[in-house]
This record gives sequence, structure tokens and C-alpha cells, in this order.
Amino acid sequence: MTSIAIENPGQTNHASATDDAQLHVSFARQPILNRDSMLCGYELKMRLPALPEAEPESESTHEPEPEAELPEGAEAPPTPQQRVARAVLRALAEGEVRGALTGHPAYVDVTREMLFDDAILRLPPERFMFELPPVIEVDAALIARIVQLHGRRYRFALDEVTQANETFAKLLPYAEVVKIDFARAPEALLRKLASVLKSAGKLLLGLGIDSQRDFETLHELGFDRFQGYFFARPQTSSARRVSAPRHALLNLLQLLSGEPTVAQLEAELKLNPVLVMHLMKLANSSGLAMGHKVTTLRDAIIATGTNRIARWTQLLLYADGRKVALEDDPLLQLAATRARFMELAIERLPNANRDEADAAFLTGVFSFVDAVFGGSLQSTLNVLTLSKPIQAAILHREGVVGQLLSTVEALENGAWEQLDVLSARLQPLTVEDIAQLGLMAGAWAGVADRGAEGLERIED
Repeated sequence: MTSIAIENPGQTNHASATDDAQLHVSFARQPILNRDSMLCGYELKMRLPALPEAEPESESTHEPEPEAELPEGAEAPPTPQQRVARAVLRALAEGEVRGALTGHPAYVDVTREMLFDDAILRLPPERFMFELPPVIEVDAALIARIVQLHGRRYRFALDEVTQANETFAKLLPYAEVVKIDFARAPEALLRKLASVLKSAGKLLLGLGIDSQRDFETLHELGFDRFQGYFFARPQTSSARRVSAPRHALLNLLQLLSGEPTVAQLEAELKLNPVLVMHLMKLANSSGLAMGHKVTTLRDAIIATGTNRIARWTQLLLYADGRKVALEDDPLLQLAATRARFMELAIERLPNANRDEADAAFLTGVFSFVDAVFGGSLQSTLNVLTLSKPIQAAILHREGVVGQLLSTVEALENGAWEQLDVLSARLQPLTVEDIAQLGLMAGAWAGVADRGAEGLERIED
């Protein structure tokens, strides 16, 4: 999730280059999961820059002047669509976008203009999957360009498939992935498409999967990828396990909500060897052990600090019990990204202080804790003894922190019009600022070993 100003996009006309420096492209990430419910990619939802409309021609009785011929060897000025395409390609190559992908491939909608612009060749093919929209104009030139890019190892997906129409048939031979719109595709066609496409060796991706039941339906049909937030909803199955007994985590969180002594923390942690193991790993990570190996639990508590132990414990609630790298755990990544966004965003608002930043982080991290514990969100929040303002922000979106929570939810869905409305209430934050903070938060959450700065790798 970012917003990038495109500077000097390669135009020969100086005025055009100056104008293009003002073009902004914003991105929002949406997670894509594999059959094991682990992260395997992100779709980048884009907010394209708005170009100024051409001035209407004044009525005149004179014949229009013929267009001047270009000097030999000169290029025609780019069309508005070509300028936008170039802006998008430049933005995709920026470090902020790559950092937020955390090693996973990006699924990106492409236009004809993007495909025919040689700037696309600057994107590493192993990091991108180009999505061909159902409305793209298919002709011999487009097919030839796709074949050329395929020869350079670029990969393609058919996007938002709901029926096997002519465009689908023409592009299918060149696609590795077929994204089927689960909500709009008729059930009978869904089953038929799944059978035929799997036989043809295509990877099937279900789009808009927002419940466990939808996931299970497509899983049974042999789908390979799933896009949606079904994993962040309360689960009835036991497929997901917390990486330590939940009562131990809750007891530790309740203790940390006060001002515990080292002796109290030591006694609580000793009740669960798994937590001790995690803390020893955390304390011995780069930057925390201060040049020497931590060998005792007491030293680990002192080296780590109660604030860091608290954040580690909060995020550990979301960690899958399987041996999964943090950057592949979708629920933990979503919780960490949301919490970090909330913290970064509130620091941009007037008169923000450290306590408000901590409250914003807590609000983000516990905003879907029911996805782990089941039951009602209200009852789980009561057990966690969170303050009333934080509970009000989570349950009713009250206060500035509640508005920020609505904002990060809109960003997660790429709801740009909603973000326009919300940003007006959060001045001086703009939509571009919000998108950029989202990418920064995603990069923070996705790095497993960040020394003294953030989250550590948690493994059983």
C-alpha cells in the first residue's frame, strides 16, 4: 500500500515531464493464500492518477488546422493512457512496493499500454503475475506481445472470469492462473470450469473468498489459490492452532497490562515452557542480547523489556501452531500490519503522544482477536481487560482511533472512495499518505528478523 510520485517518466517534452512528476499511484495489498492457508502472494489494488481533462474545443466556423507532421525520428507525445501506464510501471519498480511484498509475488492488473511499454521489462518476472482484465482488447498485436513477454518468463493470469467468452478463449493458452469470481460465477459453471481448467494444467484462484465455507467449497473443487479475508473471520474448525496454550497467553497479557516486576513475569513464564523458549530466542536475536548470549529467563526478560514482551505476546496470539515462517502466516501478518499502520498513522495527527500510539497499536492488533478465540468479540475483549476507549474503537469505531481502524479496513479492501471520505476527517492525512503508511506497515510486519526494532521469527 503506497503512493509514489512519478518523477521524470522519460518524456522528451519538458512540460510533459513536469506534469508527469505530479502523477501519483497508490496501492493496497490483498493477501492470496494457498491450499494450506498460507500466504503465497498479494494482489496490488491500484488507485490510478487522474489526468486533467482536455479543454473543450470552442465553436468556430474555421476549418480545423491539419496536425503538424513530426520531424523524422521524433516520437509522438504520449497519450494520457500511456502516461498513466508509465507512471504505474515506475511505481511498481520502487523499493516501497517491493518491501511490502515481503518476498511474495505481486498480482497486478495490466492494460494494453502497460504491456506495450518497454518499461515493463524492468520488473523482475519472478516477482510479478500480470492480470489480463476481461475487457482488454485482444488482437494479433496483443497476442504477439504476450508471447514475447512470455518468452522473457513473464507470467499471466486471466482476471475476474465469470464465463467462457471469446476473450477468455483467446487468452487462455497464455495464462498460468485463472482467477474466477466466486460470487458472480454460476455454481454449475464453476464446477465445469474447475474440472476443465484443472485438466488443462491451469492454476485456479478463487476471488472474493470471505468465509470459511466458501474456502472449503473451492478447496474441494481443487482450487489452488484463494483471495479474500476468510482467514480473519472466527473459525469453527480446528485447522488453526495458537502456538501456545491460549490461557497462558491471556494470563501473561493480563499481567503485562499492569506494571509487573521481573520476578512476577519470571514466575508466569515458567508455567509454560513454550513461552520460555520463544522468549529466549527473542532475547538472543540481533541487537537485544547486547553482545553476549542470554542464558537465564531473568536476563531474557531484562534484555527484552516489558513493552517488547507485551507486543510479542499480543502478536503470538495470531501465530499458527504449525512450523510456519512469520512472513507466510496470513493472520499474523494482517494483525501486525494493521497494528503498525494504526501506530504510524496516529503519529501523523496533531497532538499525538506515545500513549495514544500504544493505544492505536493495541486497537489494531486486537481488532479481530475473535478469529483465534471464537465466540463474540465483546467477550474476548473483556477477558483481555482492554480499556473502554480501545473497546469502543474496536466494537463501534468510536473516536479517532476508531476512525483509523475504519481507515485501515478500507485500505485492506482497496476502497478508495471510502478512503476519500475518511481522510477528510483525519487531516492532514491524505489518501496518498494513508496508502504509503500501509506499505510501510506491511514491510515492517513482513520482516521476521528485525533485531531490536520489531517482530522476531517465532517457530516451534
